[in-house]
Amino acid sequence: MEAIKSETLSMDFFEPILLDDMDKVKLMNRIDRKYWFAIENLQSILVAISDSYFVLNIDGHSSMPYSTTYYDTEDNDMFIDHHNGKLNRYKVRKRQYLISGIGFLEVKFKSNKGRTSKKRIRTNLINNSFSEKEDLFIRMRTPYNSDSLNVSLQNSFTRLTLVNKNFNERCTIDLNIKYEYNSNSVDMGSLVIVEVKSDGKQSSPLLIALRDHRIKANGFSKYCIGRTVTDNTIKRNSFKKKIRRIEKVINISKTLYI
Repeated sequence: MEAIKSETLSMDFFEPILLDDMDKVKLMNRIDRKYWFAIENLQSILVAISDSYFVLNIDGHSSMPYSTTYYDTEDNDMFIDHHNGKLNRYKVRKRQYLISGIGFLEVKFKSNKGRTSKKRIRTNLINNSFSEKEDLFIRMRTPYNSDSLNVSLQNSFTRLTLVNKNFNERCTIDLNIKYEYNSNSVDMGSLVIVEVKSDGKQSSPLLIALRDHRIKANGFSKYCIGRTVTDNTIKRNSFKKKIRRIEKVINISKTLYI
């Protein structure tokens, strides 16, 4: 069966929310739950929750293309920390929102309490190097400095963003996920990644809909999976089982675990 594309998804039954209104639900300090499955399940899930959420709309678009550049040390310290299950860990990336042209340098921190915080500043995306301001930001927010970081992965995807009408939850739905590192390029086919970001105090219609579709929470790091499928020189055994499961769920033309 040919995979459904994001362009064929209907979002007309959602009320729109504008970017300025997203400030009500930034959730920069939050609890994340991640789910992944084949896109064939997505439309029925969206229909089930449409009365409870707004969809982010920018200039008439609800499907937003993103581009991300990740950075790591020469020894892949940030990847290895995640691979080994270390908490109090970091990720450093530059992300561009292609419709608006806005870009941010972002630092994500996963604490030993299981909470994720994100700090970011506007960035110039013309090149992959860091300005003095960006270097200071990295030094203040991480154990690293910009001189120790190199491009470790390129990633692109399309995102739908939902906001609970109670403004206590934000949900991102990522499709059309592609990775590139050096000469290796990997298209993740019909994979959908849903991330529910909340203050952790309440349940949600989306979580209920996922449960009704027998889709369980299952961690997914776009960075770590991307490194695993594009670079066979790094330590990655901890992700082998997850990659094999992804291959069974999605329509993919080749083995991902290179």
